[in-house]
Amino acid sequence: MTDNTAILLIHCPDKQGILAAVTDFINVNKGNILYLDQWVNKEEELFFMRVEWDLGKFEIPREKIEEYFATLIANRFAIKFNLYFKDIKPRMAMFVSKMSHCMYDILARYSSGEWNVEIPVIISNHPDLGHVAEKFGIDFKYFPINKENKDEQEAAEIALLKEYNIDFIVLARYMQILSENFTRSYPNAVINIHHSFLPAFVGAKPYHAAHARGVKLIGATSHYVTADLDAGPIIEQDVAHITHKDTVEALIKKGRDLEKIVLSRGVAKHIEHKVLAYSNRTVVFD
Repeated sequence: MTDNTAILLIHCPDKQGILAAVTDFINVNKGNILYLDQWVNKEEELFFMRVEWDLGKFEIPREKIEEYFATLIANRFAIKFNLYFKDIKPRMAMFVSKMSHCMYDILARYSSGEWNVEIPVIISNHPDLGHVAEKFGIDFKYFPINKENKDEQEAAEIALLKEYNIDFIVLARYMQILSENFTRSYPNAVINIHHSFLPAFVGAKPYHAAHARGVKLIGATSHYVTADLDAGPIIEQDVAHITHKDTVEALIKKGRDLEKIVLSRGVAKHIEHKVLAYSNRTVVFD
């Protein structure tokens, strides 16, 4: 498939004619639709859609598509939308601390060309993983953080992210709580992996709590970060079966495998512009 495509993510109050209007906008301007997925939330009467089309013969210049779509379609149906171009790679920053399992998984997918993304910088509150970034030829920036300097250091991090033109951030087991000011600077653009199947067993030691309760499943959750700790829109979740024979150490090992998979799935969906966040929930398109 060509990379010369445009992608629209839209949602709006549901009413007759939206699907026809959007597809007609593409068709009459000689765009070839390559992907279309739509869903109606009947309880809230909301319409959601993702559509991707080939720009090879499209008659509207790409720099004018957003303006034309807003004027001709979006204003008419009260549509909220985001427009993306597949040949523009999102720029991602990764935040890490000391644990490297999620970091290595992401870097393996990145270096193999599995993801259409750029990772120009890795930021950490510890120096321990600098050698890993160096191996992959990625800039590593160390920001030691404590209660006294947290605001100052986060401001410096945000300034650095702007220098690198970062579009979104992945917290690969970054063991720091981001401030409200930070998350407000990147709405629905900071992806975290939580080492638990939210909302159950939240907190610092979910595997210990799960083990004490005798559960038969453990899980992991990737979600967007908001000011409410571990309560942002969920992107991906998965579980692993366990038995009474599993120790806490065995749960942690299985959990780390889950964390890698669930975080990477969430990041991949974000890179592919298949996640639409609304009202602290997400619609994740196929």
